[in-house]
Amino acid sequence: MTNQQSPAPISFIQNILVARWRSLLLLLAGVYLPLQIFELLAVKLWQYEAGFPWDLPILLAVHSTAQPALDIVAVVLTKFGSFWTVGPILGMIAIVLWQRKRWRSLAYLLTTALGSTIINRTAKMLMHRVRPQLWVSGAPEFDFAFPSGHATTSMTLVAMLLILTWATSWRWLVLTVGSLYILVIGWTRLYLGVHFPSDILAGWMVAIAWAIGVSIIIKPNLTKPTAVGDQTQEETTLLPEET
Repeated sequence: MTNQQSPAPISFIQNILVARWRSLLLLLAGVYLPLQIFELLAVKLWQYEAGFPWDLPILLAVHSTAQPALDIVAVVLTKFGSFWTVGPILGMIAIVLWQRKRWRSLAYLLTTALGSTIINRTAKMLMHRVRPQLWVSGAPEFDFAFPSGHATTSMTLVAMLLILTWATSWRWLVLTVGSLYILVIGWTRLYLGVHFPSDILAGWMVAIAWAIGVSIIIKPNLTKPTAVGDQTQEETTLLPEET
């Protein structure tokens, strides 16, 4: 009887890295790095309540462009980053996914949206950062500032749509329009004086990390292989393949 030698540990690790390098790179760039930035912002803010040296200059630079016409534009546009605006949009997307029986994508949408809201509210309560009070805002806010809810919500929406459309040509439109949408919402929050730049950056980072992290687990775009004779097994998944 011959003894079959088990694969060497180095060879096994090498095979894993070769097979999963895309997932590992996504985990590093899409989850770990944004979370590191968010943690850095949160820790520094916890240590120095006054904020960051670059917060005030950026905020004042944005305010220096203020004029009555822009005041109206900012007040109107900022509403498109609110949960009360994004929520119905997510609801319509969820209905479409339900009708098409895209259960995995639907699970991803609901989990990411709900989790993002919980994370944002929890972080606000933990950090207790007071909003800027440098001038009278045209759209005042009365809860805590860090991280920005509008920045988190807008980035979560775009990140989810980009992930859901990644395998289609729609991703370029989502990326282009979505990037502009995110920047505009961030600008309105600074222009209206209701957030520091670090609040915006933190909201973006935590939304990116959460949206990508959930996608790695749920795999919303995973479908059953259709190639003839393809016996390749997919990674362990939480949900059955979509039809």
